[in-house]
Amino acid sequence: MWHHKAMSKVEKLKTEIEGLPKEEFTELVRWLSEKEWERWDKEIEADSEAGRLDFLVREALDEKAKSTLKDL
Repeated sequence: MWHHKAMSKVEKLKTEIEGLPKEEFTELVRWLSEKEWERWDKEIEADSEAGRLDFLVREALDEKAKSTLKDL
């Protein structure tokens, strides 16, 4: 018996994306980029609230105390 593997949602999306006109592809890329940044912002915010980034503040304060901070 022959079994046909169903296409995953991602495979279907990839096929659809490959057929988009340039303008729509560009719009999709922009939208995906914005979504990725939103997720990143939420992750950073959650890490900050949970104290997982406190070490960065301590490092900066230590460098400031040593007068070894560099201007940006």
